[in-house]
Amino acid sequence: MQSHEETRKVELIIGQILRIGVITSAIVILIGMGLYFMNGAGYPTVVRNGHSMIDFPQRFSTIFAGIAEGKSYAVIMLGVFLLILTPVLRVVVSIYAFYKEHDTLYVVITSIVLVILMFAMFLGYRS
Repeated sequence: MQSHEETRKVELIIGQILRIGVITSAIVILIGMGLYFMNGAGYPTVVRNGHSMIDFPQRFSTIFAGIAEGKSYAVIMLGVFLLILTPVLRVVVSIYAFYKEHDTLYVVITSIVLVILMFAMFLGYRS
């Protein structure tokens, strides 16, 4: 079993991961907003159902291609992706922490949560 001090270290690491993830995503989103105010969206306006809207990058390939081209919405979408990824990374670290504690039940439960998150992300990516 882990000592109280080791458990505290893991909790601090998880807290740091959440803080760094949120701060990093906020910085990336702010950079994207700055690019938007300087250069515009960088994506064409399309008409769907009689409404004009910007065609947001939705696939990783278009996001990374847009970032390489300096398109603001691609940078903003990367920030949103980083924000979504932050709690997923917390789940991964929690699995490791429970494994180190030899807490098999929580390793299994947290692994199931990770599989559900990954499955939901995969389904969202496909649609």
